[in-house]
Amino acid sequence: MIEVRNVSKGFPKNPGVIKNLTLTVGAGEIVCLLGPSGAGKTTLIRLITGALKADGGEIVINGIKVPSMKLYAQMGFMPQSDALYPDVTGLDNLLFFGGLYGIKGKALYEKSLEALELVDLAPDQNKLVSNYSGGMKKRLSLAAALLHKPSFMLLDEPTVGIDPILRRTIWDRFHKLRDEGAALIVSTHVMDEAAKCDRTALIYNGALVADDTTENLLKRTEHGNIEELFFMAKGAEL
Repeated sequence: MIEVRNVSKGFPKNPGVIKNLTLTVGAGEIVCLLGPSGAGKTTLIRLITGALKADGGEIVINGIKVPSMKLYAQMGFMPQSDALYPDVTGLDNLLFFGGLYGIKGKALYEKSLEALELVDLAPDQNKLVSNYSGGMKKRLSLAAALLHKPSFMLLDEPTVGIDPILRRTIWDRFHKLRDEGAALIVSTHVMDEAAKCDRTALIYNGALVADDTTENLLKRTEHGNIEELFFMAKGAEL
């Protein structure tokens, strides 16, 4: 379980990036973070990972207060920007990250190949990452996040630049992880992806303006479509 309790975060030039925000994501649940650019979604994810320190409040994951090294082996994290090693192959990147997660021997190799298959990079596994396109790097970052079957995942726009067919395969994996008990937070600007989540948390100007099942939020809109939720968050009308 991920528990964000009355968390606030600011910076010298932007003191109210996150404002007294409370959000809980249970085991076996996918929550979509939806809101306009600059709403605070990425900052919230970085706070949950422990990469940023909150100015107020606390974050607790699986009973452990963030930040904690104990949590990293359980975490699957995909940032917006690529965190890869360009001078080695895609496979070598996964072997390295898998080793950091404590996967060893034959299992490490097999899980790396499985992750490459999932994101359709198996034919390119021996290419240097410096020769990958932007979309390929995005897929490799996602493979690294999924490699060790984490108990919770934090995914910042994970399917941007990924074709619709592959996106469906990736979402099938997210749903499988959820069904196995993982907690997932997915930040997205792809409106139809909110419908694939169990709940949608609408964030605007650093504040949580709505948090409900996606189905219930859609009932509040005039025409029952996801795009309206985005504009409702932007206008803070909920």
